[in-house]
This record gives sequence, structure tokens and C-alpha cells, in this order.
Amino acid sequence: MNARQDNPEPCCSDAAAGLDLRPVEGERANTELAAFAKAVAHPVRVRILRMLAHVQGCYCGNIASEFSLSQSTVSQHLKVLKDSGLIHGEIDGVRVCYCVEPAAMRRFKALAGSL
Repeated sequence: MNARQDNPEPCCSDAAAGLDLRPVEGERANTELAAFAKAVAHPVRVRILRMLAHVQGCYCGNIASEFSLSQSTVSQHLKVLKDSGLIHGEIDGVRVCYCVEPAAMRRFKALAGSL
């Protein structure tokens, strides 16, 4: 993995690190869990999440170079993960820096753990 961390500050702050007291059961929680599950329902997206989770800060390299897939295919997978809220991307000049959204990952883990 070729992660570059040009910014000392991560692009994704964990400012909302407080306790999430939303219910982990009920219709709203079921819908939320289903959306997260759909986002991670492809092995490439799981690999991207794992890769980003192991980076301190943001990954500002070419994520497509980590896979034997086209840039457009990786971009589509990144879009699904971004739309789910599990990752965040910030434009930094001509590149996009990606990182995991800690609060969303905690919520996903809590919802999955409630099964």
C-alpha cells in the first residue's frame, strides 16, 4: 500500500466521537443496517474499507493502483462507499484523499452486532 499523508491532520475528524444512543433495533435501524450492508456487499469495497482503516489519516494516493481494476471501476466502488457514509473524500489539488468515517463505522458495527 502506498499511502501518502501530506497533511498532518486527518481529513476526517472524529469530532462526533461521543456516545451514539440511537436504537440498534426497529425499522429505522433495520433500514440503516441494510444500507451499510449493501455498501459492503462487494469484496472490492470490503478491501477498500480495510485498506483505509489501516491508514493513519487519509489515503491520498491512487487507490486504483492497489487493485487490478480500472480507475473508473474503483471510482464507482468509492462512490458507493461515500454515498453510504462509510468513507469520506476531500479534494486536495488534483487528487482526492479518502478516509474512513469513524462515527459511521462505529454505527455499522453496533447495528451488525445487534443481529
